[in-house]
Parts: sequence; C-alpha cells; structure tokens
Amino acid sequence: MSASIAHAFVNAINHQSPEEIASLMTEDHVFIDSLGMRVTGREQMKQGWQGYFSMVPDYTITVDETFADGSVVVMLGAAQGTYSSGGPLKPENRWQTPAAWRAVVRGSLIAEWRVYADNEPIRQIVGQASWPVSSIRPNSAAPAEPRTNPAHAAP
Repeated sequence: MSASIAHAFVNAINHQSPEEIASLMTEDHVFIDSLGMRVTGREQMKQGWQGYFSMVPDYTITVDETFADGSVVVMLGAAQGTYSSGGPLKPENRWQTPAAWRAVVRGSLIAEWRVYADNEPIRQIVGQASWPVSSIRPNSAAPAEPRTNPAHAAP
C-alpha cells in the first residue's frame, strides 16, 4: 500500500499540480532536497512546487524501480524537465539526471519526501555554479529552512 501512495505522489508531480501534490502530504510534511535542505509544512511546500514548476514547467519523474519496506518507499529512476526563463521552452534547456526518492508514508499521505539527484545539469543550463542560497534562506550565513521557493533545488 505504501508503494501505491508514493506512486500517486509521483503522478501528482508529473501532473505539475501543486494542489494535487499538497493533497497527498501530511500537514507536517518534510521535504529534503538533494543538498540536504529541509522544508517543513504542506503549505510551504505547495508554494515551493508552484515556484519550481514556474522554473521547470514540464518537470517529470520517471520511476524504473520501487522498493518498499513498511512505511518507507525508495524509488529509482530519472528526473527531467526544461528550464524556462519565462519564455517558450527551448530544446537546449532540456535536462535529465538519474535520481532516487525516499518517501515515508503515514496513513495514506506522504510525511517525508527526500530527493537524491545530481543538480549539475540544470545548474549548467541556468548558468550558475551553485543554487542561489541567499534567495532561499532567510539568513544565508546560517543554515535554515528555505522560505519562498523551497522546491527549486529539487529534481
């Protein structure tokens, strides 16, 4: 059952629907991106997914293998999408990277979603050496939970 809930979450992501994604999260949902940054809360992550889909409007996840052990589900596959600078999607801005996701299911909802992926393909397209940490941390000198666009580092 946990695997089917995790796959429903993937399907919601593949629909690029922050509302559908949020409906599958616990209120205290925890998102951990591939850089180890944590975001807590359904509403904050809904806003994060909205921001991410504005940057990568065709973002999708392909799951090749799924492993479940009780409430923990691990999925292996790839993340892909096209970086948008606000205009039409350009083929040269398309990226794909191997990825893994770890979901912790509580009841019929996702309590934790952790991403393991190499973000270098999209970093190169965006033209930055690293993610703009100061734009996602309230105080860039101190580790903190991201605020306005928490999902932007997540493939």
